[in-house]
This record gives sequence, structure tokens and C-alpha cells, in this order.
Amino acid sequence: MAVIVFTRDAAAHLPAIDAAIGGDLAVKLVVDSSSTDGTAELAGRLGWDVTRAPEPFDHGGTRGWAVRRAVEVVGRDGVAVLLTQDAVPAGARGEAIGRLVGVLGDHGLGAAYGRQLPRPGAGPFEAHARLFNYPDRSEVRSMEDAKRLGIKACFFSDSFAAYRLEALEQVGGFPERAIVGEDAIVAAKLLKAGWKIAYVADACVYHSHDLTPLQEMRRYFDIGVFHARENWILREFGKPEGEGLRFLRSELRYLWQHAPWRIPESFLRAALKYFGYRLGRAERWLPLWVKRWLSLQKHFWDREAEELRARRRGGRAHGE
Repeated sequence: MAVIVFTRDAAAHLPAIDAAIGGDLAVKLVVDSSSTDGTAELAGRLGWDVTRAPEPFDHGGTRGWAVRRAVEVVGRDGVAVLLTQDAVPAGARGEAIGRLVGVLGDHGLGAAYGRQLPRPGAGPFEAHARLFNYPDRSEVRSMEDAKRLGIKACFFSDSFAAYRLEALEQVGGFPERAIVGEDAIVAAKLLKAGWKIAYVADACVYHSHDLTPLQEMRRYFDIGVFHARENWILREFGKPEGEGLRFLRSELRYLWQHAPWRIPESFLRAALKYFGYRLGRAERWLPLWVKRWLSLQKHFWDREAEELRARRRGGRAHGE
């Protein structure tokens, strides 16, 4: 088994992750993206193999590159556990990863993801988002569940996930050039290929983010771009609008119990998220500089801008 942690300036988080995962592993790999806080050096002292992520960073491409490194060591019959730097396993040492990987003993399962709990001190919006998307009940999903669950059938998070490498290879691995949602793309492809995916509620990490309303809008702009460019997921699994209304109703109930004075902010956030999402779905009509401003993923649009400049230079050279 390989455990792969993706880092950038993660020196504050890495010791907690290292203490929580346990040591009986074939591969402990840190894939670092241009850290300047000593993350790579710290990881080396803690006994991790450290490698620099290829540039430019790409959510799917970087994960795919790291998984190929793991296959070289554990083989295509092995398992890779992926963690982001701020997803800290909960429970006793090795417990969360052991429970997550344990479900892959069912040979029909291609991947599993764990429960994400609000970080200590989380505010009401980030806490509710985790409780809504990561309930306390485990489940196994197959393509047959798409009619019942809609787009929720392929909901998946690789912030804390385990992949059967054989299954991942069968569906082509992680996609390159996905602005976000590389985990959902892989999950959808696994389901379509006949594999099942599991949500393991007793394999937990602490992982949440305190986003401002503007950041929420930008995050949903990126999701809209993802759905516009990977429209096959919506055709196969359904559109997400109904899920958004269910989330809002749940959030209002949660706020009524925990922070009723912030209920007006919930409506503001919902409006901004919907506005951002619709702009993302219409991104083909927007100038590149506007898309970059609207997005949280600035590096994605910087890469697109560089490729556009390269095509223009190539066109002028061809014209000459």
C-alpha cells in the first residue's frame, strides 16, 4: 500500500498527518509543489520519500503522476491512499487509513473515500457543509444508483481516498486539465465501467475550510466550468440544481439551531453560489481575464493564457 500526501507549504500540518497514519506502509510519498517553508526537508526527516510535483500544477495530472510512481513500487494490484495536506486522520494511529483500505477487500470496489469532519473551531457554514456531504452512515454505490441518487451517485473526494490501482488504470487514471472535480470524473468512470465506490463513515479526517461568500462564489464558478467542460457527467447522472435546494434547506435548519443571526448570510451565499455556478456554465462566452478573476484556480487560467499565446505565436510564424 502507498500513502501519498500532496503538499505546498505544509510544515504546520505534516507532523500531525505523520503521527496519525502509522508506519507499516510500502510507500510514504510526499509530492511537494514549490514549498518555501521547509515542508520537503521536514518530510525527509520524518521518513517520507519526497518528490517535486511536475510544473505546472494540475489537480488531475499531478495526482496521476504520483499514482504512477506508486505503481512502480506496489504494483498495479496494490492500493494507493491519497491525502491533501490539511486532511488530518482522526482516531488512533493508523485507524482511519486501515478502515478505509479495509473495505477494498470487496473485489468489486474500485475506490473508497472517508468522512471529513469539521476542523476544531470551524464556523457554522463550514461545519454544516461537512455534516451535509459526509453523514455518519456508510454506503456502497454502483451505476444502478444513478437513477435514485442523481449526481450524488458519483460524489467523491480525493482529499482522503483509497484507490484500487487496477481499477484506476482500467478507466485511464486521473484526467489532466480538469479545473476541479478530477475525483468525481474518476468516480463516474469507475461506476460506468462496472466498479462500485464506497463511502466509509468510520474512516475520518479533520478537513474543512472557512470560505468567505466571495470565495464560495468563485468555488462554484469553478464547479460550473467543470460541469460545462465535462457535460457527459450531467447527461449520465443528472443536474445538480435540486441538490442545491436540499443543501440550502438543511443549512437553514442547522443555522436556526446553532447561529440564527447568520441566516440572512445563508441566503446571500446561496445567491452568490448560484450566480457563480451559472457564470461557470457559460464560461465559453467570457473573456479569459474575467474567468481568471472569477476563479479560485488562478493557475488553471494562467496555463490557458500561456497556451493561447503559444498558439498565436505559432499562427503568426505559420503565416510568415
